[in-house]
Amino acid sequence: MRYVFALPAAGAGFFIAAWILMLFAGALSDDVGIEPFGYVTSMVATIALWLVLAPAIGAIVSSSKSWRRS
Repeated sequence: MRYVFALPAAGAGFFIAAWILMLFAGALSDDVGIEPFGYVTSMVATIALWLVLAPAIGAIVSSSKSWRRS
């Protein structure tokens, strides 16, 4: 039953992560030296981060599971 709620939870997590990224980018823009960006740009950056990090996290999790079995 937990798989039924996994996709909606991931979707909600995506939108919240994009919103938080937008807030931090706006708050730290002067310190970091970037222009504040909007929600759509934040969503694109969040997708890029998830596409880069998801395979790495999956590889780490699968290798740790196989390590525990042996």
